[in-house]
Amino acid sequence: MANAMFITNIPPVGWLLIAVVVLVLFGRGKISSLMGEVGKGITSFKKGVKEGTEELEAAEAEAARDITPEDSKDKV
Repeated sequence: MANAMFITNIPPVGWLLIAVVVLVLFGRGKISSLMGEVGKGITSFKKGVKEGTEELEAAEAEAARDITPEDSKDKV
């Protein structure tokens, strides 16, 4: 709980200082490639969630299909 309090108590100038230190340590190219990989990961995650949802909806649609026997369909 103390860690969460620490993160919320950092002023904007502190965040700027942290960003500058990280930029100096890792360099612009490394951070850029890292952010690119994070973006690809997020895109892949969203695609997986969408495909999973579509798969579940297809399974529900298959389960809800009409299972009335053919000879009973005309006897309404």
